[in-house]
Amino acid sequence: MEVTTEMEEQDIGLLYPSRSGSCTGSTETIASRLTSRQPSPTESHVPIDGIGSRQDPSSPLKSPSLSNVHDTHFGLRPVSQKTVIRSRTLPHLARSDAARKLSSESTGFEFERDRALRMSKWVLAFAIVNFDLDLGPVVCGVHPPLYLTPVQKENIAFSSFPDSLQFEQGSEVHSFRIQDLGASAKDGLDNGDSRPGSIDGYLYGYSYFSQRRDNTSKRGYQQTSLVLLSHLQYPALFTTLIMKLGPLFLIHGVPMLETACHNIASWCCPSPGSTAELGFLGSVLHVELPMTADTQQLTETASFREKFDTTLHLLSSIAPLDPPPISIFEASLSHLWSIWECLILCEPILVFGSSPAATSQAVWWLRDLLRPIPLANDFRPYFTIHDKDHSLLVNKLPPKAGLILGVTNPFFQKSCAHWPHVLSVGPKASVRHQGNATIIAGPPPGWCTKTHRRYISKDRQLLKAIEKTCQASVQDRIQASLDLRRHFCSRTNTMLVPLNRYLNTLIPSPTECTTVSGCLRLKPFSSADFFSSLKTNGSPLPFKSAAKRREFYERWLKTPAFGLWLAQQEEVVQKTLQDKWAG
Repeated sequence: MEVTTEMEEQDIGLLYPSRSGSCTGSTETIASRLTSRQPSPTESHVPIDGIGSRQDPSSPLKSPSLSNVHDTHFGLRPVSQKTVIRSRTLPHLARSDAARKLSSESTGFEFERDRALRMSKWVLAFAIVNFDLDLGPVVCGVHPPLYLTPVQKENIAFSSFPDSLQFEQGSEVHSFRIQDLGASAKDGLDNGDSRPGSIDGYLYGYSYFSQRRDNTSKRGYQQTSLVLLSHLQYPALFTTLIMKLGPLFLIHGVPMLETACHNIASWCCPSPGSTAELGFLGSVLHVELPMTADTQQLTETASFREKFDTTLHLLSSIAPLDPPPISIFEASLSHLWSIWECLILCEPILVFGSSPAATSQAVWWLRDLLRPIPLANDFRPYFTIHDKDHSLLVNKLPPKAGLILGVTNPFFQKSCAHWPHVLSVGPKASVRHQGNATIIAGPPPGWCTKTHRRYISKDRQLLKAIEKTCQASVQDRIQASLDLRRHFCSRTNTMLVPLNRYLNTLIPSPTECTTVSGCLRLKPFSSADFFSSLKTNGSPLPFKSAAKRREFYERWLKTPAFGLWLAQQEEVVQKTLQDKWAG
């Protein structure tokens, strides 16, 4: 592998003040341990993503993240304390043609076993995918080494590429969800150490796809994807990471990827419900982690101890805010109340878009609205005809309950013609434009349902305000998107109010707990008693009529989501009663 020698080693650790009770390392840095020197006349400043760096053409080539790297941890810490003194998470790399070619090579780098394990708490690995003229997209490198079955590699390769032409030159970021077969086939890293077990049986990929002109290629251009693989549902966080890393990887190749791995390995283990400051490639990300995968993360209750700022803070489990989600749903804004009801009632929805970026953002946004109801269905932010589960999820049978499928290939319009609900995302137009290419594929943007009739009144005042904001500034559209999300999150919580009210009557009294054997658990749920309570006390949601209200809850009690939710409540009540009375 031929690499330019215009590189200079730098530390990749963040500097934190010493503090007790936090995960941290010494504040000693590489700079303090290297012999100080004055810059020579031949040195120059080369900015990388807004960060200046020095180069010394006479210095020998060194790895940007191996020898002399100080093991500094990025801790989970109270935000009220003083944060970073200076971020040093980038190597000093010079731009070179040789570095550009590294993305097509599978040559790895040395990465200590313990650092690979620490990194895997957040990110399992990065996969490099290139286009082969004979085979199509192919995984040509996984760093650090991670066992993937041939089926998984094929799934990752095809899912990391758009399945239709998006632009002549450019890049895009999207995400996907595939079954995690590797954990069961060979539980562990290639070096023999176990990786974190799959949380829900799925693997999440966050892809930076790039297409550039290349006269040396028979096709006339080069297509490459860099994919972040993780077992965590943190779309906002990981989309931000891959958006930062992708462009730098295309310029500097594997050395920049190596640096990113060392950055992530230096983070503390993710702690549910905590706020973390994560150093990554010259920046510091202020991130709040959810307590569970089904916990709502709201800007009003975020633990940053300062007003939420979309330019500074990340709620890791929500959908990315770039572009503003209301732009994605512009053609369907007036139907979002019907779409929300379909989500709650576990109705299958086919999400059509002009690009994987659009469908994946839309599907993550819809999945988020289900919280805090446990996820009882499958969802695929971006799904292709090459996916291993294609025949399982797309066939002549009725679609699985609650399935949310994000697609871009016009093939699905015909093969999924029997689906009851289709959401086509995008602006209000029959023809969608992206760059210089006009894409006329799939159904026009909008909402189409064959069976659903809305039960609950929409908030027309909010709808009017949101529609007016669609032509406003980006920041105003982001804020409007957060307002719309908060509205539907509130509706999800409000929908549960009559059920929580009834469940409170099923909790055994203190007398029963002490006198009745085996009573330290929730009493059996009775549908008749629940509807009697609903008729007496009503619901805070603005149902169109009492009959509509009863029909809605009758349908929800038959969904798989209700069974999971009830089991979750029973577990919480039983644990609480046993802790209080069993001793």
